[in-house]
Amino acid sequence: MRQDLELKQQQKLSPLQIQTIKLIELPIQELEQRVRAEIEENPVLDDGPDPDRERDEDNPGDISIDQLAEDEYIPSYKLKVNNWGKDARPEYNTFSVRQSFTQSLLKQLGFRHLSEQEQKIAAFIIGMLDEDGYLRRDSLTLVDDLAFHANITTDIDEVERMIAIIQDFEPAGVGARDLRECLLIQLRGMSRSEAVDNAITILQDYYKEFSSKHFQKIQQKMQISDVQLKDAIKRISRLNPKPGGQIDDSYSDEAQQIVPDFILTENDGEIGFRMPRFSVPEIRVSSRYSEMLNNSKGASGKAQKETLAFVKQKIDSAKWFVEALKQRKNTLEKTMQAILEYQHDYFLDGDESSLKPMVLKDIADKTGFDISTISRVVNSKYIETHFGIFPLKYFFSEGMENKNGEEVSTRELKKVLQEVVDAEDKKKPLTDEQLVEELSNRGYKVARRTIAKYRDQLGIPLARMRRQV
Repeated sequence: MRQDLELKQQQKLSPLQIQTIKLIELPIQELEQRVRAEIEENPVLDDGPDPDRERDEDNPGDISIDQLAEDEYIPSYKLKVNNWGKDARPEYNTFSVRQSFTQSLLKQLGFRHLSEQEQKIAAFIIGMLDEDGYLRRDSLTLVDDLAFHANITTDIDEVERMIAIIQDFEPAGVGARDLRECLLIQLRGMSRSEAVDNAITILQDYYKEFSSKHFQKIQQKMQISDVQLKDAIKRISRLNPKPGGQIDDSYSDEAQQIVPDFILTENDGEIGFRMPRFSVPEIRVSSRYSEMLNNSKGASGKAQKETLAFVKQKIDSAKWFVEALKQRKNTLEKTMQAILEYQHDYFLDGDESSLKPMVLKDIADKTGFDISTISRVVNSKYIETHFGIFPLKYFFSEGMENKNGEEVSTRELKKVLQEVVDAEDKKKPLTDEQLVEELSNRGYKVARRTIAKYRDQLGIPLARMRRQV
């Protein structure tokens, strides 16, 4: 008799952990909205003036959180947050940007009739798309990520269904796993024609030959004319290889006001930062709920016990929320301080060449946080400096060594590459091999494929496409 044993490991996150993860992701403006929404949803939370502030603290008619904490059902820490001073909004600079790529997708998601879990899964997948609109993680990995980071239990089939829904969004091609799938999604959404059908066949059956530009082989195998091949290739060349980088104006008309989450400070050469003041209301049990608790204590009736249990449940929810706010602030401060220390030279003068290579793991090691936590902090957060407002993502880049063995940022290399291309003879533009040689003369040792990758990221065409008559 054969017996197969299957061991499954599942990690459950506490309500506090889930709350903290969600709050960390929010920029300062969305955080305010979230706090206000929580106050509306939880009647225990009160942000208005306290009419009993002058009352004696020993007054038994005003039940404090500390008193409630004597019950084993209630944790011991206080429900009070006042980290930012009395003024809710001091003066700070803001600027407006077009509606983000992620926001446009979430907006489209809201029009789909999906269950709550499906909405959460699809939103999570949208958050995993890279800046070009591609989904670089396989379905199995997404299932694990959803279980660990979002506390959502799902399977590959459900994830695949949500991916298919996202791939139906605009701009066409979003959510693809690779370039081939991206182009095919766009073609399948077009009106059918001979050129479209041939283009689909080329990408489906002869993608290797297409990517190697062996057009004669394709023509022979498909048995099509020169005109038909040309029309199909032209159709493919007009497709958007980076749907995330180009959002149609119809999805970017709404302006979003950005408030910097951090403001760089400098005093006698010493740099630091501050966070714009944000008034988190003092949280207390309202007088109405105090009376409810007083009336319910010592009672044995079913209704009274249910009332007491309901109030305690709301208090627990409030305590998780407040503690999550505290952890969010601590996490953001530690992360920003680590970035500031790591990129100290850059923050002094704003010279891009002073940027050190820095990846998420560097800051994770410095702070003790998980890489996923650092990623959430960095996402959609901005810092105001005396030389501009930058997203925190700006300060992260990979590194490489120059001829002197010094590690330099890839951003510095890209800057030099752009300068070389701008200064070249437009009638005889430099090939990738010549660019490698030119950068080598400047002290940067790079491979040709690296030059090709950075050239593509900078939007610099091939040499023959840059040639001017």
